[in-house]
Amino acid sequence: MTPLVLVVEHDAECPPALMGAWLEEAGCALDVRRPHAGDDLPDLASYDALLVLGGPMGADDDAQHAWLGPVKGLVREARASGLPTLGICLGHQLIASALGGRVEPNPRGQQVGLLSVGWTEAAADDPLVAPLATPRRGVQWNDDIVTALPEGAVLLAETAYGEVQAARYGPFMWGVQLHPEVDAEVLQPWADEDRGSHETRGVDTDGLLREIDAARAELDDAWRPLATGFGALLR
Repeated sequence: MTPLVLVVEHDAECPPALMGAWLEEAGCALDVRRPHAGDDLPDLASYDALLVLGGPMGADDDAQHAWLGPVKGLVREARASGLPTLGICLGHQLIASALGGRVEPNPRGQQVGLLSVGWTEAAADDPLVAPLATPRRGVQWNDDIVTALPEGAVLLAETAYGEVQAARYGPFMWGVQLHPEVDAEVLQPWADEDRGSHETRGVDTDGLLREIDAARAELDDAWRPLATGFGALLR
């Protein structure tokens, strides 16, 4: 049977994009639910995996975005049942928050552009990221970070400043702060929204997009295996 992945999308400008295409290439089917547009969140019993995407809201903005609390409930159910789960950016932060970790604005400011991934020793033995635990870059575009991992979580990658880039939250539950799913087209509206703040900070927004676009083949080679590996776990 074809593995069915429940995908939670938090914002129309944060779609599954490349990650969705790669999972389908890996033989998975996607059921994309958009609670921001009024979709209900289904029972997990019918699914083989859970993918929680990014978004512009904070992981603890439950009062402003009514579905965030229920998504955290799904995360806890998935953790308890062993359902394979992957969180991307906000999704990673929601997992951390749901399981007792802490998410806060990065005191160093926004992380944006191509960053090197600082794999830890634990990554070499991880069932999902071990094949990826070699020097590579990824796209980060975030204001918040996980500042305290939940009890029992394993740090898999961190920046040079010790900021969490990837973690394992359970035997079959992972989160990545970076955005393996994006290309320059997906990033364009994010860049347009941040252009004013970037100018204030001296960040060349268009230069970032050009650099990311020029690295497309590198990024595809670096992060397609994340989707392929996740899909393989479901079989």
